[in-house]
Amino acid sequence: MMNLPLTFSLQGCALRYDDSGGDGVPLVFSHGAGADHVMFDAQSEHLRALGYRVVTWDMRGHGLSRPAGARFTAEQAIADLHALVKHLALDRPVLVGQSLGGNLSQAVVRRHPDLARALVVIDSTWNTAPLSWKERLLLKAAAPGLSMIPAKHLPGLMAEASAVTEGARADARRAFSQLPKKEFVQVWRATVELLDPDPRYRTPVPLCLIRGELDRTGNIAAAMPRWARAEGVEEVVIPGAGHISNQDDPHAVNAAIEAFLRTVPASKQARR
Repeated sequence: MMNLPLTFSLQGCALRYDDSGGDGVPLVFSHGAGADHVMFDAQSEHLRALGYRVVTWDMRGHGLSRPAGARFTAEQAIADLHALVKHLALDRPVLVGQSLGGNLSQAVVRRHPDLARALVVIDSTWNTAPLSWKERLLLKAAAPGLSMIPAKHLPGLMAEASAVTEGARADARRAFSQLPKKEFVQVWRATVELLDPDPRYRTPVPLCLIRGELDRTGNIAAAMPRWARAEGVEEVVIPGAGHISNQDDPHAVNAAIEAFLRTVPASKQARR
């Protein structure tokens, strides 16, 4: 449901968000490129019922946070999420992100290591992973490739590539249709900007990695298992789900997040 009743203005954009309030551990959900807060409806409902304080938002230029105002860049996205957390005076929230939202949440934790108490990444690549020459080439070619796809076909093609179930594909088509192709390509370029290889870096807070078994987007299927091994955590693979695993199989993803949150201390505690 498109329902973000609250507004926070920053750099020319009225960022729309929802905050369930309460005294529970705060969770901030950040959606993928071209998507919006609706993708987390199932997670929001489930975790609110368990007593967590749930915050969802639309990134600038997405969903209800239009017009974008300032140009969408990696730095602007980091500033937006950081400012939203500060605006709400959230006490060390758990950052939860899917795809671009996962890249963004990783970047915010790296930039502000004391901001969050934990990180949940869904169907997103490893920001600080070393990249092979082939991966660098594919990343460089992706934006020009997207630019060549006719605008009228882009939402459908992206939905087909992102989801397995028809319900998830239908919502993806709805969301992708809201973002003009030129703006989507810019968002993709910003996503690539968030990748910053540093093989020595380790996430300073508890980490949960969730991936759809059938996710063939970018290098996620190869990078996330490597990331899990490097961090010493167990990757959660959702059987039969695609890139938007939290919509393809919301019950399995809800269960994975819930199980992880039970291991996160009420007060922030670094893993290392």
